Amino acid sequence: MSEQGGDRAQLLNYEHLSELLEQQDILPSAAEVHGIMTGMIAGGAQIHQPEWLVLLSDLIHEGESFKPQSRDLLQRLAELVMTDLQDTDLSFNILLPKDHESLAERLNALIHWVQSFLVGFGVNQTHLTELSSDVREVIDDFVEIAKLDFMVDEDDEAERAYFEVVEYLRMSALLCFNELGLRGDSPRDTNRTLH
Repeated sequence: MSEQGGDRAQLLNYEHLSELLEQQDILPSAAEVHGIMTGMIAGGAQIHQPEWLVLLSDLIHEGESFKPQSRDLLQRLAELVMTDLQDTDLSFNILLPKDHESLAERLNALIHWVQSFLVGFGVNQTHLTELSSDVREVIDDFVEIAKLDFMVDEDDEAERAYFEVVEYLRMSALLCFNELGLRGDSPRDTNRTLH
């Protein structure tokens, strides 16, 4: 088993990432951290520039500097998110609790993911009027979903609805990334870009 493959599987496992974040004294949940990162990257954050970790610390660590182990963990996670968003096979997935967890717990994590995505996205995209109508519609939908207060029965219909919302969020994040994130980051050209 390759070390990189094992690292990937662990970092993209909700329970394992939750434990790692807790060990690093990072308080937001795995869903929130993944949502913020996805929003930042989909909105054009340059994850190979050191400033992005400063922004991330403002959002998830009360502005305190990350310990070296935390920095390494978050950088590896961001690179996995970036890789998945760029994957032509659309392998990107939202990081949520496994299906055996209660629907209420999964919906709670999903709402936190959406709220966090909006926070991360807003870091780089503050002028929504300049975005395409498709991306504006996605952001409007995310705002509405983030406000929802789910009271659901644990039945097949509720499960189907949950999976439909997850799939919509997944494809919408990819749409945002394809319009905005692809402009943002390439390790080869960051040393030429000065802002």
